[in-house]
Order: sequence, then C-alpha cells, then structure tokens
Amino acid sequence: MTDITIITPVWNNAETIEHNIRSIADQSVSSQHILVDGASTDGTLEIIRHQQLPGSVIISEPDKGMYDAINKGLKQAKGDIVGILNADDYYPTDNVLELVQETFTDPDIDACYGDLIYVERHNTDKIVRNWKSGYYNRHKFYSGWMPPHPTFFIRRKLYEQFGGFRLDLGSAADYELMLRMLLKHQTKTAYIPQVLVHMRNAGVSNVSHVNRLRANRFDRQAWRVNEIRPRPWTLLAKPLRKIGQWLL
Repeated sequence: MTDITIITPVWNNAETIEHNIRSIADQSVSSQHILVDGASTDGTLEIIRHQQLPGSVIISEPDKGMYDAINKGLKQAKGDIVGILNADDYYPTDNVLELVQETFTDPDIDACYGDLIYVERHNTDKIVRNWKSGYYNRHKFYSGWMPPHPTFFIRRKLYEQFGGFRLDLGSAADYELMLRMLLKHQTKTAYIPQVLVHMRNAGVSNVSHVNRLRANRFDRQAWRVNEIRPRPWTLLAKPLRKIGQWLL
C-alpha cells in the first residue's frame, strides 16, 4: 500500500475546518493529516485539537502565508504521496484517497489530478463552477491550462528532488510548482476523471482587474524562473480559460 499525507494550511478557518477534517476521516483509506495553523485567533486551533485524527500533526505558529505553511507541512510529511487540502475545501466522497492510491500502484506514475467543483460558501449543495480538467498533455500548458491544485497529488520524492513552493511568486506559487514538476521535469502524470474536491467559493474579489493583473505578472515570472518560454497567447489564454469555466 502507498501511504498518503494530506497537508492543510489553516488561518482563522473556524467556520470550515471541521468539515475539512471530517472529510478526511471519512475516507476509506487512512492518511497522515498535517494541519499547519498560522496562529489563528478565532478558535480554529481549539476545533483542530478537538477533531484531530489519530496520528495527525499540528503546527501552530505565525507564518508567511499559505505556501509557507505548506512548505512547513512538507518537512513533516511521511507518506509516499502528498496532497494539499485547504481549510475551506473537502473531499465530497469517501473514496477519493482510494482512487489516488490505486492510481499510484503504477510505479511509472509520479503525479495525478482530477476534477474540482466550486460550491457556494454558505450552501455547499449549490454548484458555482465546474472545473473539468481533462486528460494530461504537457502542451496544454501553452494554451493556458493547469490542473486544479487541490486535486493534485505527487510523490514526496519529487518535492525532495525539485523543491517546494516559491514564496516570491505570490498567488502563482502553485502554478509555478506544476509548471516545474509537470512541464519542465516531465513528471509522468495521470488524470482521474472524477470530482475529487469541493472548494468553497471565495468571492468576486478573486476575479477583480487588479488581482488579475497582479496574478498575470506572477504567472509570467513562473515561466521565467523555469527558463521556459511561453507562447505569445499563453498568459492571455489562462484567464480566458478561467472565465470559460465560470460560464459552464
């Protein structure tokens, strides 16, 4: 059996963290759960301590944001496979980790991902957006494609070999990591054609013009630091793909 570690970065998520933990506890396959709390002040840590699973690792201290928290979790990871499940996210069915584990029984596979559904924050029965990833082709990156990061699982040895998340790339840290792992280093990747994660909608501020311009700048840097030249339309295609997904 392939052991799995799930890392959850947390900061003031008292409203949702119990749902996150229970969705992991309900899985048909057990995992190591690492919760990295950025010194929450809203009672989050008390909920974590009350709900934590056997063998969980809890870190609570100030950090430099979500990706710094994930990097701390990576240092504590014991599983051969590592996934990230943010505090607002949850697994919608009890067989998600089983599907992941089955995928990694192929020794040639080093990473996998699936589909994701955005749901209304206060009514998780209401679907806001359906992110259907599709089968992997490394050339899709040049057309603005990327897999949804909360559904992305990768062998821990790849983090050890190629590093974790770059804090200097802001909101594009997950995008850069997948460019590095999948495109630059050509990691053998599999697609699981099933919804693996439900993510609560964070609100319209995520798609503001200012945030999109800032994100586009970080996206450019993600290509630059990996010494890969995007095609002229690549960085325009990425936000257009997101708009198309919202309209589905």
